[in-house]
Amino acid sequence: MDLGIAGRTAIVNAASKGLGRACAMSLGREGVNLVISARGEEVLEATAKEICDTTGANVQTIVADVATEAGQDAVLAACPNPDILVNNCGGPPPGDFHDWTRDDWIKALDANMLSAIALITATVDGMIERKFGRVVNITSVAVKAPIPVLGLSNGARAGLTGFVAGISRQVAQHNVAINNLLPGLFGTDRVMAPARAQSEQTGKSIEETMAGFVSTIPAGQIGDPADFGEMCAFLCSAHASYIIGQNILMDGGQTNVTM
Repeated sequence: MDLGIAGRTAIVNAASKGLGRACAMSLGREGVNLVISARGEEVLEATAKEICDTTGANVQTIVADVATEAGQDAVLAACPNPDILVNNCGGPPPGDFHDWTRDDWIKALDANMLSAIALITATVDGMIERKFGRVVNITSVAVKAPIPVLGLSNGARAGLTGFVAGISRQVAQHNVAINNLLPGLFGTDRVMAPARAQSEQTGKSIEETMAGFVSTIPAGQIGDPADFGEMCAFLCSAHASYIIGQNILMDGGQTNVTM
């Protein structure tokens, strides 16, 4: 299927590895010009080269932490008028809610709520003027089914979800579609954080803990980041204008909800 976005320009944040990298790769295959950001320069540059070599896409890199205003400004300076924005930022660490301070909460909100809101606010008017815009926020299954050891993430991502529920319907008439993509367990570095936390709590090995995780997934396996990237690309496509303000689960059926 031709997604109808060749020649468009996209910002993909936290794109040096994991799900962000997969999204950038899939968009590159569709002929999208990419501006990708991450905190680590070496890995980011290697990823950009791989995407360029694999897809032929034009890739610009920005070394930045988009959880900060300075990082957001750097990305927007490089690409002030994207057609596509993929919001992604590393999640806060797991832990016990008794131990979290106000500073911990502010860091979580900056990374997983306020940074995405700031970037949407900065770019959505241009999308409206051009009558095309796609925003995909990479959040978490925790929005639907909170994960106790990831309480900081639960709270921050729920806040972003509420914001998107409102603004997405305000801008939809202008062919601007804003949605959230909710990953479950995928084969990335991030999956190890809750695994280690649960391993420490239960005394089980990492291998036993991961096997336990997989046993709760009806699909019987950890997700492939490439599949996640392809779903992201579709939500960014010309064919997704009627998908508005949705929370789309990609978790192999693990989250047992009706709605």
